[in-house]
Amino acid sequence: MNQKSTSRRMKAAGDTSAIVRAMSAEDLANLGGGVVAYIKTMSSDEAKRMFPAVEGLPQGINLYSLHAADGTPIALTDTLQAAVGHAIGDELEVQSLH
Repeated sequence: MNQKSTSRRMKAAGDTSAIVRAMSAEDLANLGGGVVAYIKTMSSDEAKRMFPAVEGLPQGINLYSLHAADGTPIALTDTLQAAVGHAIGDELEVQSLH
């Protein structure tokens, strides 16, 4: 959907007070302002690729990675509770992804 079609639909709906624009890469990078995070479940193989400095990960288990809103990895844990605890300790608000 482009900005013109969005603007036309908003005018047709009677709302001319706001114009929707696409977010730039910089806008997306700043999304969350350092207070929003998400937790991703990943296999040990995926974790080895994302966290190459971590050694000795067991094969065939799921791990949990905590990420800043811009996707920057923050922590890798073996339990969801530990990932949530890390987020709380860093005063991050965890959001779900769909």
